[in-house]
Amino acid sequence: MSKMISYEKKDTPIHKLSGFTKLVFFLLWCFCSALTFDTRILIVMLLLGAVIYAISGTKLKQVSSVFYAVMFFMVINLTCIFFFAPYQGCDIYGTRHDICHLFGNYFLTREQLFYEFNVFIKYFTVIPSVFIFLVTTDPSELASSMNMVGIPYTVSYAVEIALRYIPDIQDEFHRIRNAQEARGIEMSSKGKLIDRIKNTSAIIFPLLFSTMERIDVVSNAMELRGFGKHPKRTWYSKRDLTFADYAVIVFIIVFFVTNMIITFHDGNRFYNPFV
Repeated sequence: MSKMISYEKKDTPIHKLSGFTKLVFFLLWCFCSALTFDTRILIVMLLLGAVIYAISGTKLKQVSSVFYAVMFFMVINLTCIFFFAPYQGCDIYGTRHDICHLFGNYFLTREQLFYEFNVFIKYFTVIPSVFIFLVTTDPSELASSMNMVGIPYTVSYAVEIALRYIPDIQDEFHRIRNAQEARGIEMSSKGKLIDRIKNTSAIIFPLLFSTMERIDVVSNAMELRGFGKHPKRTWYSKRDLTFADYAVIVFIIVFFVTNMIITFHDGNRFYNPFV
């Protein structure tokens, strides 16, 4: 049975890092990807992300269900960018080089292709980092790490509980789906797409309501135990920083600052190969 993205304990250098270190790395990495449109930086991040992905031991089957959904929405987004703003690349780079005429007033230009190529790379610099962060970080340690960077521990606990519920919810979804298929309701790839969507929807909504009930039970239990009464708390899963943690933190800070200098040194965050 395939699993959605969830923590899996492994003996890799990434797993051995503190949750605080991975959180800082993840945040600065995402900020760097979001702020730059320099193709050279994005390609370096793409290659570095691939190396980290391999070191982390993350398998595609661990994230396949989410990965394919993200890929689908990414294709939809890139298509919408072209149809609603077909010459945005030309406006950004200040030139226009037509490749071919498509239809109506739509021309395929080098500038638009290059701009959408950068958007495509930006997706692939962030998405693997999200997967790596989630599958290599213990939710309990993640909560303590979030609290260490200044996030209230009540919010940190909410994120931890949400991540812990993901595998349980998926297991329950599979059990319900198997029960439905045993009753003759086709929900596999053999059935029609419309029928599969309709049958899956019939499962998802009751599953959401049952999940809300679970959340309510947990919230009431924590409230009865006085959770949130004190401004601070200690953490059982907090891990002390090691030399490797400090080295990674220094690296990502230097990497972030260097990339921001390269990106904004000329006042424009877009790398322009057309000038």
